[in-house]
Amino acid sequence: MERIKSLKGKRVLVTGGTGSLGKSLVNRLLKGGSETPESITVFSRDEAKQHYMRLDYLQKGAATDDVIYQNSQDLLNFRIGDVRDYSALVSAMRDADVVFHAAALKQVPSCEYFPSEAVATNISGAQNIVKGIRENRLEVGAVVGISTDKACKPINVMGMTKALQERILIEANRDSDTSFSCVRYGNVIASRGSIIPLFVEQVREGRNVTVTMAEMTRFLLSLEKAVDTVLAALLEGNRGETYVPKVKSAKIVDLAKAMIGDRELEIELTGIRPGEKIHEIMVSEEECFRTIERGEYYVILPVLPELRKEGDFNPALESEYSSQDDNISVDELKALLASASGEIADFLR
Repeated sequence: MERIKSLKGKRVLVTGGTGSLGKSLVNRLLKGGSETPESITVFSRDEAKQHYMRLDYLQKGAATDDVIYQNSQDLLNFRIGDVRDYSALVSAMRDADVVFHAAALKQVPSCEYFPSEAVATNISGAQNIVKGIRENRLEVGAVVGISTDKACKPINVMGMTKALQERILIEANRDSDTSFSCVRYGNVIASRGSIIPLFVEQVREGRNVTVTMAEMTRFLLSLEKAVDTVLAALLEGNRGETYVPKVKSAKIVDLAKAMIGDRELEIELTGIRPGEKIHEIMVSEEECFRTIERGEYYVILPVLPELRKEGDFNPALESEYSSQDDNISVDELKALLASASGEIADFLR
């Protein structure tokens, strides 16, 4: 199939489209102007989130009959389904030109306590996409899988399952006309379940701000940057590549200080949680030799040599890309937070 260079006129499917990244991606696509897709379908298992997302799209404050009984508009559509359900997923992909695969179990402690559930969603869900396209000869032009820094040298269940998800999608390029690629990024500022909303709640209530370890560091990026990375992988990348954004990293204790500001609150160290890393890595030292630079991104070339394009290239990194290095200051953190989210910006004023 010909490489996709624009979403104009394309039919887009977003698995996990009611999650933080999925919603931001859909909102960006709805504002695409002349590049707006022909249709956008949100595929997820959460009917309540779909309901409120539909209300927002229709600019309705209440669920009137025309909202309740009208499942879709010409542009934005909703489908209830689970990536674990092969038949439901195949049905949703039949009309898709592009699939953004964002559905996942991504809370580290949850995956530690329910590893089989993480396997079923994160690994089997990806395999269902590949199998569905192969066995049914679906004319899906491209699939972009949303991964995480935790997939790099994984030590927890979430990271292990996402690492296998990456490999399943990359390998699928060997015998498919569909282009499969991935993106890998760190903590999204203010996303649901992330540390910043917890800090906001603790500070507002005048409680101690809880940090697991003083040494802990994380990559930080905005939802807008995460969406930029996903679209760059689709429109600028080649099959089998993994896009990694160049972003800031910081100590979590400094993040807490930035959120506390001048308030007289203490930072309480609570100890590392099950499956938690002290530092995150987005490109390992083993991946450095096949990582190139492309604008604002590092691009990891496919692990399978037959999937790489011929020709020499200069590796962009000499060592792993770790959140332990080049941490920004508390003042820089405040500026980053203020620019990343309206709600956080209001809180910091």
